[in-house]
Amino acid sequence: MPTALITGASVGIGKAFAEELAARNYNLVLVARSEDKLKQLAVQLQEQYKIQAEVIVKDLTETNAAAAIFDTTKSKEITIDLLINNAGFGDYGEFSQTDGERQIKMVQLNVIALVDLTHKFLPGMRQRRSGSIINVSSLAAFQPIPYLSVYSATKAFVSHFSEALWAENREYGIRVIASCPGPTETNFFVEANFPTALTGNAKKISTPQEVVQETLAALEKGESSAVIGGLLTHFISKLAAIAPREFLLNTLEKQFKA
Repeated sequence: MPTALITGASVGIGKAFAEELAARNYNLVLVARSEDKLKQLAVQLQEQYKIQAEVIVKDLTETNAAAAIFDTTKSKEITIDLLINNAGFGDYGEFSQTDGERQIKMVQLNVIALVDLTHKFLPGMRQRRSGSIINVSSLAAFQPIPYLSVYSATKAFVSHFSEALWAENREYGIRVIASCPGPTETNFFVEANFPTALTGNAKKISTPQEVVQETLAALEKGESSAVIGGLLTHFISKLAAIAPREFLLNTLEKQFKA
């Protein structure tokens, strides 16, 4: 029975990944800060699907968090067949006016923890010549977004990093994909302090379950990235490549200004 490790597993897309993979007969390693939510989810999935679910309570912005997670799986002799780097957050506002420490933590979680976990688990996959990695990126990866400057930059990193690893590791039988959902029914907008007036602008809201289903389908096809959402979401993902840069930035600045 394969095992998947999921970060940010207690809510939203991470929880949906856990539920879907348990239904597909995966054992799970669930990682997040919320011990109560993780344990409740683990018990539920173990009882419902007769799988094994290990809980690791960890704040991935802490130093050596990835090493601690890796060491835990190693000590318990758990082989990770599917790594899902889902944990992340955003923060709305003018960069000069935002909490600087929160911006650094965003980079630590969205980028550094993701890179560190991937670097810990990828060598074992290469040795076994099998395994998969899903890095949850965003539609925001395709263009700089004023008032979400750090978030969009971290997601651009995630997408570029993932696609490069896709190319490097194909010959080892390893699949890597960047999942790039558009607006999704999660707590993202609340946690990012998004103005209420802007959250109503989304034309197509995906459910976490839709994001998971489409991501797993694209992974199985061997794709390097998957844009998830309606036609407008797919159009936006292509726009940055064809629109004049200053025009694009001016348009986005007006769109995202509260």
